[in-house]
Amino acid sequence: MASAARPVVRSDSCVLDMLIVEHAGDETARDRLPLPEGWQRRWITSWRVGGGAVAWPVSEVGSVPVGSSSPVRGFTWRARQGHRPGLQFMASTGRHHGFESLEEQRLLLALDFLRVVDVLTQPFELDLEHEGVRARHTPDFLAVMPGRGGWLFDVLPERLIGPLDALKFAAARHVAETVGSRYSVVAGWRPHVHSVLDFLSSQRRPLQDPMRLQGELLAAVEEAGKLTFGEVAGATRLPVVARAHVTHLLWHRQLATDLGSPLNDGSPVWLGASPRGRP
Repeated sequence: MASAARPVVRSDSCVLDMLIVEHAGDETARDRLPLPEGWQRRWITSWRVGGGAVAWPVSEVGSVPVGSSSPVRGFTWRARQGHRPGLQFMASTGRHHGFESLEEQRLLLALDFLRVVDVLTQPFELDLEHEGVRARHTPDFLAVMPGRGGWLFDVLPERLIGPLDALKFAAARHVAETVGSRYSVVAGWRPHVHSVLDFLSSQRRPLQDPMRLQGELLAAVEEAGKLTFGEVAGATRLPVVARAHVTHLLWHRQLATDLGSPLNDGSPVWLGASPRGRP
């Protein structure tokens, strides 16, 4: 029996849900997380605002000036450490944002492709109660998505998520839902998505076009309806130079392809949802 055809992940209209694999185990962990009356006042979130530490109970998190907040802790680098921290430049925000692992860096890249409005790394530390003892958890990112508001993230590969992690994730989900935000644990990626986005990101910065090749590329795809990556570049006077411009237009969604398949010369390319918009 033939398997069902894999749905195309359109690069010009995809949303993050189509790209990531979410961990759902924290949903069941909720049963192990006691929520007595008044827990929103007893659970405390600590933020850094104006260079100092400020605490808000969960019930008042909606009043936090997120735009003027900074990460609650810094990033450190040392020899032989088990993770890979660094700074990721995001074209959508025009700033560098910290990450503590390669998996976190991948999420920042995807958010940049989706034109996130803003991102705050390690936005707050949550102080909560669990089985009579205090526990602490710092979510990885708080993103402001275009047209969708706040989205709180934790990032950890599925194979590394233990019972205590799931419990803390469940607590973070409660906090997000209390203030009307979405919450996700990014535990993996759909096949090929990261490798394609990583390649496209090489041409995300402004690209000079003195030969006006981008107009030729858009016109060729518009006339044909759909071409392969190699055919699009070959339709111009300078195919070698045009490859960089095809990649640039794909990143900026003026051209589109399937993020769920490896990107090569045979990959289909068609006009994006806003082909004549500014790259």
